[in-house]
Amino acid sequence: MTSVIYFIYLVAAALFVLSLKWMNTPTTARRGVIAGVVAMAASIVGTMILPDVQHYRAILIAMILGAGLGIPLAMVPLTAVPQRTALSHAFGALAAAAVGAAKFFLLTSEQLTPFITTAIVFEVVLGGLTLTGSVMAALKLMEKWVPTRPVTYANQKVVNFGVIGLVVVMSIFLIVRNDNTMLSSILFMAVLVLSLVWGVLLILPIGGADMPTVISILNSFAGLSAVAMGFVLDIPLLIVAGALDGSSGFILSIIMCRAMNRSFTNVLFGAFGQVQTAAAAGEQKTYRSATPEEAASILDSAGSVVVVPGYGMAVAQAQHKVRELYDSLTKRGIDVKFAIHPVAGRMPGHMNVLLAEADIPYDKLIEMDEINPEMPQTDVALIIGANDVTNPAARTDKSSPIYGMPIIDVDKARNVMVVKRSMNPGFAGIDNELYYLPRTMMLFGDAKGFVGDIVKELAHAGH
Repeated sequence: MTSVIYFIYLVAAALFVLSLKWMNTPTTARRGVIAGVVAMAASIVGTMILPDVQHYRAILIAMILGAGLGIPLAMVPLTAVPQRTALSHAFGALAAAAVGAAKFFLLTSEQLTPFITTAIVFEVVLGGLTLTGSVMAALKLMEKWVPTRPVTYANQKVVNFGVIGLVVVMSIFLIVRNDNTMLSSILFMAVLVLSLVWGVLLILPIGGADMPTVISILNSFAGLSAVAMGFVLDIPLLIVAGALDGSSGFILSIIMCRAMNRSFTNVLFGAFGQVQTAAAAGEQKTYRSATPEEAASILDSAGSVVVVPGYGMAVAQAQHKVRELYDSLTKRGIDVKFAIHPVAGRMPGHMNVLLAEADIPYDKLIEMDEINPEMPQTDVALIIGANDVTNPAARTDKSSPIYGMPIIDVDKARNVMVVKRSMNPGFAGIDNELYYLPRTMMLFGDAKGFVGDIVKELAHAGH
């Protein structure tokens, strides 16, 4: 029986690795998802037939409850996927913290070796902060109860590092004692509670612009807590799966920080996204606006168009109208491409997922580094809901909070059109210099409605 279980675990581990590999490209992403699902199903089956597993009724009830929560979560619109992802991390972290706490109180002092105690403490600390941190991230993304903007207060960093210091000191004390006496139990509960508090304090000063990176970091924390849980439960597959999850989340976080030219510490403690006082003065600058008819006329006469999607497109659910615009322009022989910034939207790959849903061809989705050299030869750059990732201040204004962040060079195109509801600043809380350039036209309105109107005008022009 043991050999059968380990064979199942080996197959599942291989499928987890292949799942990550296949999800690297859009053409094999579906295969990667299927491989991940099969691997998880095999993992559950292998664990269920372990000799130590006896309470099948309780497990079945838990699985039914989990499915009851998971099915509605899987049916949310794509615009809600970032917060759903955050909640998924929260549930995984809750499981890790609960298992760690149960193990600590069930094991005897003799069984609580320094290694097992270290694994349990590590599991509970990461699980606790990931649980509340993920819930806070989801609430910020939903813009309910918790403001999207950074929440700061006096001596905030002192408080944050004070909590972290207490957690570290008490964790070390627990590991050194490695017993479950009354004192250790009280300290353990204090570590758990402070870890939950730590998660809240960690996310409060982080703005919506950094949520993609934060979600990725929390994903890494959840994976690492699963690794610790694997050591505690002596399940090798859990160690492998958690390591894959943790390392991939960490690597993705590094990639995203590089895409913004910022460090982990700046993302976590920089309070990025506070509205700058200078933003209000931007309203006094001169800008040009245009109607759908004028925008359609310019697009109709273009030879090449680069569309830059952003979170505004996601909120307006405009991806299908964008597909109609793409079809209308390509029928006229116009070369249309989509410029994808690594941190556009509110989760890694957010724009890719939305455009794929609208059946935009994969080969038309071009990464920032590849599209930028083409921008000076582009007739029209059409920005739909993107803001900070197109702001030229990132290249020129050393006082700007986004200075040094790689951007899509839309300001180098011959014509620039921006679909936006208003002149309000984006997540970074600063004015966008792009809007006041002589060759920029502002297309004010809901992205879905305005793009739809452009499509109608193009249809009329074609008759």
